[in-house]
Amino acid sequence: MKLVLGHSPILTTKRLVPGVGAMLVLCGGLACQSGENTVGVVLETDLGEIEVRVYPDRAPISANNFLAWVEGGHYEGATFYRVTRPDNTTGPNPIQVVQGGLLGDTLRRGESSPPGGGPIPPIAHETTDATGILNERGTIAYARLEPGTADSEFFFNVADNPALDTGNTTRQPDGQGYATFGRVVRGMEILEEIRGLPTLT
Repeated sequence: MKLVLGHSPILTTKRLVPGVGAMLVLCGGLACQSGENTVGVVLETDLGEIEVRVYPDRAPISANNFLAWVEGGHYEGATFYRVTRPDNTTGPNPIQVVQGGLLGDTLRRGESSPPGGGPIPPIAHETTDATGILNERGTIAYARLEPGTADSEFFFNVADNPALDTGNTTRQPDGQGYATFGRVVRGMEILEEIRGLPTLT
């Protein structure tokens, strides 16, 4: 299944990275060396491909939600719109991420609807303690406000970000962390390039 994503009008006013559009391709079941069930997804960006494997066994709520957004065509029109790195982040333990998706809060307010239908409701929060997948370099996770508000917005960790793990209150006072559900297997250099793009002020 091939889903084309271009520059999304609903992201143009908030994105911090010049438009890096993407196309997601659902690759089908893949198997890790351990025999764990995974599903591969390829993001084809203006700069090259990023291939991830998501873990529906370890993170069933988060992984299956992401796959539902992909399969339903909801990411058509999405972009990467935010990067954080030491030179543009303040406070203790600056994180380094590349974030994309459909700005779920905009969808919930009814200002826009993605191609493929209306928004998918937010999902229950899965902790990194429960999944065993930490916010390490190369993992994909959900952005959120309160626990249980994640929907379409995801980010890639482009460095180890222990401040985003469950139990750490540096970034979120609730200490619930950010739900991880997969890992990059090809294309980290593309994420590095996106992270290095100039941000808008």
